[in-house]
Amino acid sequence: MPVASLLPGLRPQGRRLPFHRLLGRRHRLLATVLAALAAACAATGLRPETSSVTVLAAARDLPGGVLSAADVKTVALRPGTAPEGALRPGTPVAGRVLAGPARRGEPLTDVRLLGPSLLAAHPPGTVAAPVRVADPESARLLSPGDVVNVLAAPTGWDGSAAPARIVAEGVPVLTVPASGSDRDALLMLATTSDQAVELASAQSGGRLSITIAPPR
Repeated sequence: MPVASLLPGLRPQGRRLPFHRLLGRRHRLLATVLAALAAACAATGLRPETSSVTVLAAARDLPGGVLSAADVKTVALRPGTAPEGALRPGTPVAGRVLAGPARRGEPLTDVRLLGPSLLAAHPPGTVAAPVRVADPESARLLSPGDVVNVLAAPTGWDGSAAPARIVAEGVPVLTVPASGSDRDALLMLATTSDQAVELASAQSGGRLSITIAPPR
């Protein structure tokens, strides 16, 4: 009687498993590995964030201009997603000037507020000069970063206007008027100290207007 018939669990040397049984074992092994990977990915996705970064953001759509405490709120961002220079809770913002419009929920950064940080991208010696122009509608066509020429038309003692002249040429706009404001358009321009003096003198004796210049 053959030995294999006496010992059913013993497979004769050199005899291989049928192909379908071998393939089935490999499929089961692959399914086990894939199930383990899926479980690991699910556990990672469900793991709660253990830390966040709290910054100040716009509490509503802001048109730009002077901020109040109610204009900002705190938001929590994932680590690594906060922009450079983002304002942190406790930063005084009431009374500061927002350089341009901001959407609700937009994190506010130091360069969006009028002050030393806003002038950091400009050459040394640059100052922020307030200029009130006669035509509010033309000023509202501007955006921060636009470049303008400022013209002055002095008014004589009898109310007549002298020919206009350029008092500041190629100056960048820092802030624009708030949308819907009925007052004269107040712009904040990045100028040299000499240009700021010239603009202040021109405003006291006449009306100012602007033309839009090509970017520098």
